[in-house]
Amino acid sequence: MHSLSVAQCLQLARELESISDSARLDIELILCHILQKNRTWLFTWPEALLTPVQADRFQVFFNRRKSGEPVAHIIGQREFWSLPLAVNNSTLIPRPDTELLVETVLDLFAQDAPQQARRALDLGTGTGAIILAIASEKPHWKLLGVDFSADAVALAEYNRAALGLSHVAIAQSNWFEHVGAQLFDVIVSNPPYIDPQDPHLTQGDVRFEPLSALIADNQGLADIEHIVAQAGHYLQAQGWLLVEHGYDQAQRVRDLFTQRGFVQVETRRDLGGNERITLGRKSQE
Repeated sequence: MHSLSVAQCLQLARELESISDSARLDIELILCHILQKNRTWLFTWPEALLTPVQADRFQVFFNRRKSGEPVAHIIGQREFWSLPLAVNNSTLIPRPDTELLVETVLDLFAQDAPQQARRALDLGTGTGAIILAIASEKPHWKLLGVDFSADAVALAEYNRAALGLSHVAIAQSNWFEHVGAQLFDVIVSNPPYIDPQDPHLTQGDVRFEPLSALIADNQGLADIEHIVAQAGHYLQAQGWLLVEHGYDQAQRVRDLFTQRGFVQVETRRDLGGNERITLGRKSQE
C-alpha cells in the first residue's frame, strides 16, 4: 500500500459518518493505537507518514470499522473512568453513561473518613469497569466483582492485574450464587435490561456484543427483579443498592425497590438527560 499521512487517514472519517456518530474520534483512536501516540501528537504532526506496515494495518482496521465493528473490539481497549481497559466480544463495551454509577457511589460515601474501609460488590462485572473504577478511587475498600461468564471473569481479572488493584477480587458467580455470607455497604450492577424484541439489537455496536449481556425476559426487567429481590440479604443495614436500567424503565424499577422495602429510592439521569440509574437504601430493620 502507498504511504499514508496522518492527515489523509483523518480525512477518511467522512466515509464512516453513515455508521458512526463519532467518525473522527474513531479514526483518531485507531491511529493512536497503531502509532502508539496520543491524540495531541496526531494534531501536532498531521504530515507524519505511516510506515507501510502501519498503513496496511490502518486499512484493515478502517475496513473493519466501516463494516460496523466497534472500535473497542478492533483495538482491544476502551477507556472508562480514565482507566485503560482491555475489551473483547465476551462482554459489553463499557459506556460513558455507566460512569454515573461510579460517580453516585463516590457521592454516597463522600463524607467517609479517608481511611474508612467499605465493602462493595459489582454484579455482572464484565470488563470489571465499574468495580475497578471505584477501586481506583477507594484504596482502603474491599471490593468484589462477579460474573456468570468465565470469559468475562478472565477479562476482568486481566484488567484488575494490569491496573494493579490488589484490593479487588474477581470471581465467577451467577449473580449472588457464590458470593457467600458476607455483607456489603454497597452493591452495584449494570445487568442485562433490553427487551428481547427491541429493534436496537440489530443496530450499531450491540450487534457485536453477547446477547446474554444485553437482554432479559419480562420486557428487560427479569434480572433487575432478581437482583432487587435478593440484594437485601447481602447488604449491611443502611447499605445501598444501585442498578443501571433502560431509559424507559425507571418507574418500574423504583416500584421494585419500594416493594422490597428499600428507602430513599431515587433515579438519576445520565449525560443525555435519560433516567439511567436507580438507587435505594436498605432500611435499618
